[in-house]
Amino acid sequence: MKLVTYNIQYGFGTDDRYDLGRIARVIEGADIIALQEVERHWRRTGLDDQPAILNRLLPGYYSAYGPAFDMDASTIADGVVTNRRRQFGTMMLSRFPIAWSRLHLLPMQRTIAPLNSQNGALECLIHTPAGPIRFLSLHLAHIGVEERLAQIDFLLARQARTPVEGGPWSGRDDEPARDWTHGEPEPACPPETVWMGDFNSEPGSEEYTRLTGRAPYHPGARYHAGLVDAVAAAGLKPGSLHSHVKVIAGQTRRRQLDHCLVSATLADRVRSVQIDNAQIASDHHPVTIEIDLETPIRPAAGTSP
Repeated sequence: MKLVTYNIQYGFGTDDRYDLGRIARVIEGADIIALQEVERHWRRTGLDDQPAILNRLLPGYYSAYGPAFDMDASTIADGVVTNRRRQFGTMMLSRFPIAWSRLHLLPMQRTIAPLNSQNGALECLIHTPAGPIRFLSLHLAHIGVEERLAQIDFLLARQARTPVEGGPWSGRDDEPARDWTHGEPEPACPPETVWMGDFNSEPGSEEYTRLTGRAPYHPGARYHAGLVDAVAAAGLKPGSLHSHVKVIAGQTRRRQLDHCLVSATLADRVRSVQIDNAQIASDHHPVTIEIDLETPIRPAAGTSP
């Protein structure tokens, strides 16, 4: 199965041309896609509703959108209000139904300069052929290490609480006449997860290490509840690839800021990771992960099926 994570820079490429059709052609064919920097109703993109446009361009996909940044963009004419929100966030597209989704607003720090904005992580439960898996499309802060660490700690705490909190609803419906559940069973909320997105962190950084852990005397060690970089799981050296190129202090920096982290229990299923550095549809490059999500997931020893 093919996963893709891509920060699309709201459709602007390195040639400064706005073209969502070009973005759609890059990602089409993948099974599950995590997008960052997707927007609605901004002047710079002609007030386009980008999630709606991407849905039209990619009709074979289910989707969910999570706006972390939300401002009023309504208009009024002849006393009639046209309600409209100026939004910026993350998106998930999937060939398989997205059973449920929820948006996690990440901790942020108010700045004097430069401009900072709310970031989010969109969590989606997808029933893959291997079983239910929670996928996150996330975008971490671009300014400071401390802010990113706070966001990472928030997400790791949410992950740790998954067995206790469950999904969007739980329990026996004691008011069936009100049709709260639509006759469906309690939604799945498994520990298995895949985090994809723009982490704004390079391999070896403090933020990256907070996510993947340190095990200097045991290379490849994995805690059962831990996360593993798909690059390492594919047998590559973290940092040997790059997903972003920028001139910083007069020097061209090639950095891997975009990652896919998988539950340690899924790491053996990763087959390959590739980054298409020839793409110019965004200032980031798309990361493609080949992973076995066809073979059923077996419950770990000591857990209930």
